[in-house]
Amino acid sequence: MTFTGFHPDAPRFYAELAENNTREWWQANKARYAETVRGPVEQLADVLGAEFGPVKIFRPHRDVRFSADKRPIKDHIGFVTTPADGTAHYGQLNEHGLMLAGGIYQPSRDQLRRFRALVDDNRLVGDLEATLDELEEHGFAIMREGALATAPRGYPREHPKIALLQLTSLAIARTHPMDDWMFGDEALGRILEGWRLVTSWNAWLIENIGPAVDPAAAR
Repeated sequence: MTFTGFHPDAPRFYAELAENNTREWWQANKARYAETVRGPVEQLADVLGAEFGPVKIFRPHRDVRFSADKRPIKDHIGFVTTPADGTAHYGQLNEHGLMLAGGIYQPSRDQLRRFRALVDDNRLVGDLEATLDELEEHGFAIMREGALATAPRGYPREHPKIALLQLTSLAIARTHPMDDWMFGDEALGRILEGWRLVTSWNAWLIENIGPAVDPAAAR
């Protein structure tokens, strides 16, 4: 398969979905989703898989069983790699643009413990900060979703690296606002560039934090 950009209808699809997120609207537009939203992403996933490993495309339906939000369809299409070392490359397209991201989204307790010990070590934290600074030059920032509101147990609230100590997810992301390049040949090169930067972050994590000793352990 070849990938020559997302379909121009994809952002329109999600803009309309935002106003009509019902099962009836979905049934009437299901074939449209398959052709103009999922179809190009399947082509992209096939190309990306050759370099980054198998890429999974998330299903469009939301799990509403335990949610107060009963909208049946997700407001985006997401795709992800799931290598054995626990790192990931992630992409997400919606009506507003394209997000490229990755890292370790749910580090185990032992991984977070090692990460925080590194942050607390003046001899080691500089390499982490330099790595994040380099990624920031390319538009990537550390994701703070789920970060603690205060210091983790055993660390003072006034710690000079408190923002890093508060992290519970070791992932980075860059969001590209909707732009014409996404619908042409330039899209693949930009996505490859972004995911290769994610690869550098994932490699840093595995080298310095290591894989989970007990992946099932809660954070």
